[in-house]
Amino acid sequence: MTAAPEDLSPARVDELLREGAQGVDVREQYERDAGHIANTLHIELDQLTARVDALDRERPIVFYCRTGSRSALAAQAFAVAGFEAHNLDGGLQAWVKDGLPIEPADGQVA
Repeated sequence: MTAAPEDLSPARVDELLREGAQGVDVREQYERDAGHIANTLHIELDQLTARVDALDRERPIVFYCRTGSRSALAAQAFAVAGFEAHNLDGGLQAWVKDGLPIEPADGQVA
């Protein structure tokens, strides 16, 4: 069984994504459209179970949402299912507060 999911800082998530981890945005479409982390998947929280095959069990996954609460639920469920799953602590709000980029360049956290 995999370890419990960790809440990771934006800087650590940025490192993991650069190293090939999967980023998964679990927010709703309008939130994603407003701004998101580049090169991440978008799978709304209520669709995760149906879309599990879109994720690679061999690579770490970092889930994120606006503040980190919805993505914490996803990380916990996927860790129990045997994935190396983590949560972006503070969500996209913390990511932007730490000066990390989002797309589009003029995007915002919705």
